[in-house]
Amino acid sequence: MDFHPTEEQSEAAGLAARIFRDLSTHERLTAAGTGTDAELWKALTAAGLTAAALDIGLLGLVLLLEEQGRTTAQVPLAATCVYGIRPLAAHGTAEQQARLLPALGEGTAVATGAFPARGRVRAEDGRLTGVLPAVPWLRDATHVLVPDTDRTLWLVRTDARGVRTEPVETTAPWAAGRLDLSGAEAEPLGRPDGGNAYASVLAAARTAFAGLQAGVCAGSLARAVDHTSTREQFGRPLSTNQGVMLRAADAYMDTEAVRVTAYEAAWRIDQGLPAEEHALTAAWWASEAGTRVVHAGQHLHGGMGADLDHPVHRHFLWGRQLDAYLGCGAELLAELGAVLAKEQA
Repeated sequence: MDFHPTEEQSEAAGLAARIFRDLSTHERLTAAGTGTDAELWKALTAAGLTAAALDIGLLGLVLLLEEQGRTTAQVPLAATCVYGIRPLAAHGTAEQQARLLPALGEGTAVATGAFPARGRVRAEDGRLTGVLPAVPWLRDATHVLVPDTDRTLWLVRTDARGVRTEPVETTAPWAAGRLDLSGAEAEPLGRPDGGNAYASVLAAARTAFAGLQAGVCAGSLARAVDHTSTREQFGRPLSTNQGVMLRAADAYMDTEAVRVTAYEAAWRIDQGLPAEEHALTAAWWASEAGTRVVHAGQHLHGGMGADLDHPVHRHFLWGRQLDAYLGCGAELLAELGAVLAKEQA
């Protein structure tokens, strides 16, 4: 694979980095609480970064999400792109694309998804019934991509008949909610295809959220490096202690592993190559290594890392939330093993 981003991908990532750096400050994040930063979301959509998700490919989106993760910016960028814009462009009908893609790109509509499928939703005569206990960014969403027991994908409007939502609090402030479907009105995304669209969306989502975790880890590590380089103990910086250096070095290697596996999976998906096992590998690294990194970032801050109001604690919460959302390491490893065994058979 080619690890060098295109000019368009680099420019989009640079623009995203500037917007996140300028607007996703500690003060603004504190003021946002558990909700979305509406002004930041407006700035991203006005800059065309959400709509650009199709032009820059999944690898470009991973680069954008990496920049978001560095600042833990509270916007539904990943959800809208991987559960809205990309699935509609790849699997939606021409009418669905014309109706929804402009609104999603402009930010007047927000998408999320109830993934992975866990057999909680059944479909009958085009109506859905089931309960999804925690859907990320549901409080902002106008549309939810929902897989049923047959892994057919359905688009559900949050204001449709038979749909009820209520806020829930998750580890990270992702404006999540509980989705209760009682014979809810829904429309199929494109045409039923035996679960191929589901597998495609799931692989892309896992890859994108792994890219988000790479940024979360990089941001946590950067804060730890800054702290240990300036904080002195017995007349010398903490970073000169061998134990501190080794812990930081391990966190750096873990962060690079999360990043490179996410890049590889995204590149393969963009190239139309088989990528299920690569997306699972990226998700596993994001879950396992990501958790180690955010724990190390907090521990390297010493007592300050235990302060719930310290910026590094936000990276810790995001890292733990991404671990829970992607699936614990053992669960992902079991799924990866099943995929590899099936290929061998």
